[in-house]
Amino acid sequence: MGSVQIVTTILAAAITAVAVWLAVRAVMKMTAVIRLGQPAPERFGDKGARTKKMLVETAGHTRMLKWSVVGAAHWFVMVGFIVLSLLVLEAYFEVVSTGGGLPIIGHWTIFGLVTEWIGILGLAGILVLMAIRLRNRPSRAENRSRFTGSSMWQGYFVEWVVLLVLIFGFVIRGFKVATDHFEYPVWAAPLSHAIGSVLPNWEAGVSVAALIKICISMTWLIVISLNVTMGVAWHRFLAFPNIFFKRDPEKPAGSGLGPLRPMTSEGKPLDFEEADPEKDQFGVAQVEQFSWKGLLDFSTCTECGRCQSQCPAWNTGKPLSPKLLVLSLRDHAYAKAPYLLAGGGKDLTGEEKATEAQLAHMDVLALAEADRPLIGTAEEGGVIDPDVLWSCTTCGACVEQCPVDIEHVDHIVDMRRYQVLIESSFPSEAGVMLRNLENKGNPWGAPQNTREDWTKGLGFEVPRVGEVDDFEYLFWVGCAGAFEDRAKKTTRAVATLLNEAGVSFAILGEGETCSGDPARRIGNEFVFQMLAQQNVETLNEAFEGREKSKRKIVATCPHCFNTLGNEYGQLGGEFEVVHHTQLLAHLVSAGKLTPVQPVDGGVTYHDPCYLGRHNRIFAAPREVLGDSIQGELTEMPRNSERSFCCGAGGARMWMEEKIGKRINVDRVEEAMATGAKTIAVGCPFCSTMLNDGVNGKGAGEQVEVVDVASVLLRSVKPEAPAGEPEVAPSAS
Repeated sequence: MGSVQIVTTILAAAITAVAVWLAVRAVMKMTAVIRLGQPAPERFGDKGARTKKMLVETAGHTRMLKWSVVGAAHWFVMVGFIVLSLLVLEAYFEVVSTGGGLPIIGHWTIFGLVTEWIGILGLAGILVLMAIRLRNRPSRAENRSRFTGSSMWQGYFVEWVVLLVLIFGFVIRGFKVATDHFEYPVWAAPLSHAIGSVLPNWEAGVSVAALIKICISMTWLIVISLNVTMGVAWHRFLAFPNIFFKRDPEKPAGSGLGPLRPMTSEGKPLDFEEADPEKDQFGVAQVEQFSWKGLLDFSTCTECGRCQSQCPAWNTGKPLSPKLLVLSLRDHAYAKAPYLLAGGGKDLTGEEKATEAQLAHMDVLALAEADRPLIGTAEEGGVIDPDVLWSCTTCGACVEQCPVDIEHVDHIVDMRRYQVLIESSFPSEAGVMLRNLENKGNPWGAPQNTREDWTKGLGFEVPRVGEVDDFEYLFWVGCAGAFEDRAKKTTRAVATLLNEAGVSFAILGEGETCSGDPARRIGNEFVFQMLAQQNVETLNEAFEGREKSKRKIVATCPHCFNTLGNEYGQLGGEFEVVHHTQLLAHLVSAGKLTPVQPVDGGVTYHDPCYLGRHNRIFAAPREVLGDSIQGELTEMPRNSERSFCCGAGGARMWMEEKIGKRINVDRVEEAMATGAKTIAVGCPFCSTMLNDGVNGKGAGEQVEVVDVASVLLRSVKPEAPAGEPEVAPSAS
């Protein structure tokens, strides 16, 4: 060992010792903060499925590859980081000796070949990612960047570290080639040999380059250890547990889609008959009241902004960005942590839990952070502004796009729950809807005895449960389908088509009440439970004696479809629920419905969020439309899992849009740009919002918004008036 090697060895050991010590301290701090969250025992079930999903999502990059170029580039960088960590380890042997290398595998040609090409592809990948970040930098005035609000220096720092580590990996190999210490042939390591051909025969070059590589790597570790909220770096480690502990590992998309988590207190579902607000947690009022998985979510955020780029609120000028919401909660949690870890915190009655002695030497910044309300305006020092909280449509675009499975919607609704149930703080116009749900059983406040009025004038009898001995499907009409004029056309169209196909069905009529979706999404879990328990009891009675596979429900509203099929199971209601487009697609394919008249003028289809993104039903409505128009649909640029929200979800249907551009107008403009004369929908909320948008654009005579069922009816029975079934002839 020469003098150069002695110096490089000492320096490498010193910086590594500092970096490892700081990293251990950072991991302990991060673990302590995450453990401040509430219990979530359900996250530990089915470890086999969780492990499989984690490996598939990480190794296969299944979520990242939705963004093909970025996903492919990131995959090579990720693999490079994991595999080429062995070369960082090898650098410790190379600082000691010019000919040093990893024991055993370091001399295998296959090892040289694999690491060479991973290094080359990793270089290409990181250059692509750097170019994308620069092209989308927020400072570009013409760009509404997904990186707006991200810590850009952190992104640049991480990318430059990756680039330099890869470069110096090839420099080390180049010096080995130049000094005749390289084990691998040209065919296995072409770039290394090419670099070596231009480098001098400098024996100390290997050790010096290895030291530089170690210093770059350890500087990265030191910097991220001093910045525990540096998600763009820490996600390399936290993504694995965050994906492993996702809510439902069996789901094909984001596990935070579909049903909401039930309200819990100390990790147990809340029983409203026995719950006490002074003893039980109602929603989230303090950051430590999120589950530990919530705090892990916040820590894992990569600041990539994919959620932000897809968010309908953000894209129409509203203050909500799912990314910035998560980052605000993360920064608040870590800033408040010293106070919480010292024993501080408020109990459920608002009393301080810590003693004066415990808080005597507390950092003033941590105390100030502890005094901030979780929800509040800038003047109040709030962490999350109320306009941010109430802008969410719960469309799930953020959850769908997040590469590390953050469950944004669950966290937003948890905060809403506290605001509604304890603070009674929510947009005033939504109060009318909630009162109508409590008093009338529907958001519009329509009389219950008019629930069956849509059946009047049909050319056949619509049977009620209890009036018929047997039926295959219970037709869940829903509040919109029973009371809203445009939705009633869909209800009649579906009933007519089912009758035409010979499907045995029945309705609950006045026995049906609101599914509870708007109450639950706005945060009023109490009203949801009241409505849902009533419906579950009614449905269980209607299906008495039947096994689950024969407890079939067909629903025209995706919100009802999602609630009945995914959430009523939490209350003892196990049913097989299908959307009407699924049933209609089956009836057409089985030959029970035959489209005969093509629908002209071009048709585009708007994917409802709660049908498509939340429940992965994309094909069925397109199959029905394809058969109806006997041709190809004209797709909007944002379709299927990237469909743009109509603006009605999350109880936004009953709240005014006072900030930015109206979401429904943005979507209508996209639909009209296709040139299609018909905008087909599969949801009464979407129908209302898009109809309003078309009328607002003054295009009501040029463009029509109709349900998929109405489009099919026109093709099956061309003689029926547009959107209306045949009327029964009067007796003579």
